[in-house]
Amino acid sequence: PPWRLSRQGWLRPWATLSSCTCPCSLQERGKPSEEFLVFVLCLNLCFLTVNCLDQHVEKSPNRVALIWERDEPGTAVHVTYRELLDLTCRLANTLKKYGIQKGDKVAIYMSVSPLSVAAMLACARIGAVHTVVFAGFSSESLAGRIMDSVITYNQGVRGGRIIELKMTVDEAVKNCPSVKHVFVAQRTDNKTQMGDLDVPLEEEMAKAASVCTPESMDSEDMLFMLYTSGSTGKPKGIVHTQAGYLLYAALTHKYVFDYRQGDVFGCVADIGWITGHSYVVYGPLCNGGTTVLFESTPVYPDPGRYWEMVQRLKINQFYGAPTAIRLLLNYGDKWVKKYDRSSLKTLGSVGEPINNEAWQWFYHVVGEGRCTLVDTWWQTETGGICIAPRPSEEKADIIPAMAMRPFFGIFPVLMDENGRVLEGNDVSGALCITEPWPGLARTIYRDHQRFVDTYFKAYPGYYFTGDGAYRTKEGYYQITGRMDDVINISGHRLGTAEIEDAMADHPDVPETAVIGYPHEIKGEGAFAFIVLKEQTAHIDHVKEELKTIVATKIAKYAVPDHILVVKRLPKTRSGKIMRRLLRKVVTEQSSNMGDVTTLDDPNVLEGLL
Repeated sequence: PPWRLSRQGWLRPWATLSSCTCPCSLQERGKPSEEFLVFVLCLNLCFLTVNCLDQHVEKSPNRVALIWERDEPGTAVHVTYRELLDLTCRLANTLKKYGIQKGDKVAIYMSVSPLSVAAMLACARIGAVHTVVFAGFSSESLAGRIMDSVITYNQGVRGGRIIELKMTVDEAVKNCPSVKHVFVAQRTDNKTQMGDLDVPLEEEMAKAASVCTPESMDSEDMLFMLYTSGSTGKPKGIVHTQAGYLLYAALTHKYVFDYRQGDVFGCVADIGWITGHSYVVYGPLCNGGTTVLFESTPVYPDPGRYWEMVQRLKINQFYGAPTAIRLLLNYGDKWVKKYDRSSLKTLGSVGEPINNEAWQWFYHVVGEGRCTLVDTWWQTETGGICIAPRPSEEKADIIPAMAMRPFFGIFPVLMDENGRVLEGNDVSGALCITEPWPGLARTIYRDHQRFVDTYFKAYPGYYFTGDGAYRTKEGYYQITGRMDDVINISGHRLGTAEIEDAMADHPDVPETAVIGYPHEIKGEGAFAFIVLKEQTAHIDHVKEELKTIVATKIAKYAVPDHILVVKRLPKTRSGKIMRRLLRKVVTEQSSNMGDVTTLDDPNVLEGLL
C-alpha cells in the first residue's frame, strides 16, 4: 500500500477518534483539538451510503439533497434526501437483479442529473466499483474505460445541444465483449432502439423494492476508478477507496468553504471529474448538505447563466474553474451585475492556478469584495483539497491568486534538483508531501508499478505532485505550474505560469498559454499562445506591450520569443489547457499527440497547426 512508503504511519495525524456515523457502536469521544482537527476512521467496516443518505433521512427526511439545474434555463428540480435514498435503493436492487455484485465494475456515461448521482450511490451501496465517464467522450475513449456494465441515457443535453449518448455506447460495446448489460434511462422524449444487452432502467426501477441493505465494506475496498489522461496515450485508472476518501472529501468541503447547515453549495463541475465526485456528490452529501447539479454551460443561453442561477437558487458557495471565469470576464461586468448575488458567502477556484486579473474580477465584481475567495490546489490523486487559504484564523489575510495554507494533515515540502529538502522561506522547488493522508489514491488500476514510478520514485519517501511551487517569505505556498511546464532559459528556471500571469494583466488578453521549446542558444525559449478579446485592433502593438509587461514584471530573459494569436486554446472538457499538445505542435511532433480523448474540440488542433 502507498502509505508503507512513508517514513511514519499514515494514521498518525488522524489517530484520535472524535465521531462516527457508521452503524457501529462508536460514539463521540471528546472535542477535536483546537490546533488539529481529527476524525474517526472506522478501520474494519464502512457503510458509505449510510453516511451520505440514511443518517440524514433519519434526522431530516425532507431536507433538500440535490438541486438539479437542468440545461433548460429556469427548470430546476429539487430532490430530498428521502427521495434520493429511494432512487438509490431502487437502482441498487435493479443492478443486483441483473447479477451485479460486490467488486463488479460499472461505467456511468450520463449527463449530470439526480439519476447519475443515484447511480454512483447505488454502486457504492452494493459494493460495485463505479467509473464515471464524462458524457462527451468518444466511443473509442469509452471503450477503454468500461468492463462489466454501463448505465447511460438515451441522449444528453448540454448548451442547447443534443448529445447521442446511447449511440456512443452502442459503438463502444462492439469492442467490449465483457459488457453484459447496458442500462438505458430516458433524458429526452426521443425513443432509442433497444438491443439485446439493453435494459430499460426506469421500467425496472419502478418494479424494484425501495429498500436495499447496504453491503458491508472494508475501509480499503475500492469505491471508484477515475481515468486521467497521460502523455503516453494510455489513460490512468486512479483508484480511490471507501472510508479515507469519504472522510477527506467531507472534511475539506466543510472547512475550506465554511459550509454551514442550510447553505446551498454550488459546484459547477461535471461529475465525470474528481471535482464533481468530491464536491458535487460525496463531500456535500456526507455533510447533509444541499448540492447543485449543473447540467449546462456558463454561456447558455447567455453569459449570465451562472449569476441568474445564483440569484434564483440563492447559492451560498460557488466553486468554478479559472477557465470559465476568464471566459466570462471577456463578456464584461454587465452580465454579473444584472443579477442579485447577495446570497454568496464563499467563492472558490479549482483546476489550475488562477491568474491575478481573473482573481480580482471574481473577487471584486462577482463577490462584490465581501466574499471569501479560496484558490484551491489539489489533484485527482489527492481525493480532495490539499492547499487553500481557508480554514485559518477568521480574519487572516488571503493573498490574491495564491493557494497559501496546507489543509489539516498535509505536510508539504519543496525539493531541489538533487532531491534535497529546501529549508526556509522565499524558495522554489518541486512540491512534495511528506506523509500520506486519508484521501490519497491507493493505486492505478492493474498497474501498481506505474503508480509507484509516477508518484513515489522521483523523490523516495515522498509523494511527488508533479507541480512546482514557491514558498513565500511568510511561508505560504504559490503553485507555479506543472514541473514539465518549468522552462530553463539561459540557466534561469521559471514556471510558464509566471509568464502567463504577467501577460494576462493586459486588458485585451483574457487567455494565455506559454510552453517551452528547444532554443539553439538559450537552451529553451518561451512560446506564447494568446487569445484576444473580440474587436481588438493593432495586434502587433498588443504583442509589443505584452513583451514589455513580461520584461517589467519578471525579467527580459522571460520575454517570449514568439507570440501567436489564436481563436481558441486546446482544453479538456473540464476546462484545463492541454499544454503538452501545444508543446508537440511547436516542436513539430503533431503526428504523435498521445492521448487526446479529453480534448474538448479536435478542430482547435487543426487551427493551431
